[in-house]
Amino acid sequence: MRLAFFGDVIGKSGRDGISDHLPGLKRDLKLDFVVINAENAAGGFGITENTARELFMAGADCLTLGNHSWDQREALTYIVREPRLIRPANYPRLMDAPGAGANLFETHSGRTVLVMNVLGRVHMDPMDDPFGAVERELAAAPLGAVADAVIVDMHAEVTSEKMAMGHFCDGRASLVVGTHTHVPTADCQILPGGTAYQTDAGGCCDYDSVIGNEKEEPLRRFTTRISGGRYMPASGPATVCGVFVETDDKTGLATRVEPIRVGGRLSQAVPVL
Repeated sequence: MRLAFFGDVIGKSGRDGISDHLPGLKRDLKLDFVVINAENAAGGFGITENTARELFMAGADCLTLGNHSWDQREALTYIVREPRLIRPANYPRLMDAPGAGANLFETHSGRTVLVMNVLGRVHMDPMDDPFGAVERELAAAPLGAVADAVIVDMHAEVTSEKMAMGHFCDGRASLVVGTHTHVPTADCQILPGGTAYQTDAGGCCDYDSVIGNEKEEPLRRFTTRISGGRYMPASGPATVCGVFVETDDKTGLATRVEPIRVGGRLSQAVPVL
């Protein structure tokens, strides 16, 4: 199977970048299934039905979220109606979060893909154990038995926690990929057990920015410690960043993994597939 995962889409620039580039990537890479992290798709904070629809129309099969899942209040009800929208699986039980933290999808060819999303706990809001949440989902739909492919979106701050999740899932997932920091890492690899891994897929955003935001407000806060207003997504041309994975049809494990970077400021640094 041929899969792609794209990192955090940030605001209109990121959505436009996906709309401009994803149809061609799906055609050229012959993609069977596409996952996009969309927790910052609506003005840089959260997701709405309209912004989700843009990404689905561009070719996304599933959207994952993160720590900004509920920044737009309508997401609390939209996610109940939209099974292709996946929120973190490790919210505390008493929160009774709407929607699902994992779902099993069927591709046009009849193969199944399990997608799950979890939040890290280091330098993030307190959450239940992400490793325990992933373990439950892997046990419920094992790779090669129930799911033909498994994709884990680890939405976390620190690289060590993301890397630990990769090794925790090694041999049991097709891809473990980090999101949240909006900067693509250079450690795209296949782990010893056959799981494709990258610490952060990067953001789909204008990189003439501070992690996808206009530069002025972050610079003001760092240099003066005084807030002058809210962060605003940068509006220049987006670089679309993600990961391409090809899996073995028998095992569901990765046989090939490559970074994807097209458009904007970063595409000259990394060859396009």
